[in-house]
Amino acid sequence: MTASDPASVLGKLELVDLRDVWTHEAHGFTPWLLQNAEVLGETLGMDLALSAAEHPVGSFALDLIGVDEATGDRVIIENQLTQTDHSHLGQLLTYAAGTDAVNIVWVASRFREEHRAALDWLNNRTDEVTRFFGVEISTVRIGNSPAAPLLRIVAQPNDWGKTVRAKAQAETTTARSQAYQRFWTNFLEELHLRGLPWTSSRKGQAQNWQTLRSGVSGISFSCSFGRSGLCSEIYFQDPDAGINDTRFGAAEAHRQAIEDTYGASLSFEPLVGRKGCRIAEYRPGDIRRAEHWVDYVEWFIAAQKRLRTAMSPVLGGRGQFSAEQPGGDSPVV
Repeated sequence: MTASDPASVLGKLELVDLRDVWTHEAHGFTPWLLQNAEVLGETLGMDLALSAAEHPVGSFALDLIGVDEATGDRVIIENQLTQTDHSHLGQLLTYAAGTDAVNIVWVASRFREEHRAALDWLNNRTDEVTRFFGVEISTVRIGNSPAAPLLRIVAQPNDWGKTVRAKAQAETTTARSQAYQRFWTNFLEELHLRGLPWTSSRKGQAQNWQTLRSGVSGISFSCSFGRSGLCSEIYFQDPDAGINDTRFGAAEAHRQAIEDTYGASLSFEPLVGRKGCRIAEYRPGDIRRAEHWVDYVEWFIAAQKRLRTAMSPVLGGRGQFSAEQPGGDSPVV
């Protein structure tokens, strides 16, 4: 090789000890994953949004919980900066049962063959909508460059790669799907331009809704198109239907105060027979009217801002309203 040959200046990829990057698993690595969900999401083929760390499951604490924004499926993550062990496998299964998760992800520095095989066995034996993933993480650098994460999937459902590719292809087959994708991409771009931290996603999906994080487990915000036109909502979606009913009932008891803060009437929908409940506002609109997209984006953002302000007792009070009726001495938190 000559000095002018580009190959002559290639750097050497070197491993960096994980503990040199994150000295503590719970205080370093878990918060980093929470703030950089897109790194893990790209590896998994998900539009991953994480909403909570150290999420309580009974008397235990799950490392991370969130959602795949492309599907709305719940995602839980158990992570460790060491080789996999039986203790973390047991925790993973306990948390999966306690959160009714669809996607269960185990991140570790190295997977023992027995634990990788255990995830394969679970993927083969559980139902089709429950998915287990094993992800190995390492950190690397070239020369004096900053360390960078390197993630590799070592266990996943047999057809996951095909499922992701098929979904991507199916989502772009119709004009309506393409319109949704373009609209939500515009919407997400506007959110980021305005510094609104409601999602880490930047690419719109070919679907009629966009989920937005709330910061409270079991509660999400979303914007959508439906038969009634545009919808801006808060959705109570905890796996425990009783928690949703309690939160919704308490909010309904303070309906006047919420609507006064919001500045308009809201639709309170208990959705009897379903796990979730919603509070929403609707307005006319049609995704096919591209000339109105700018107006739709403005309406969604304004409606979400007002809804988040009106529902701040839910978010600030960990999802709990006072049981006391409006007019009492207790705050609505």
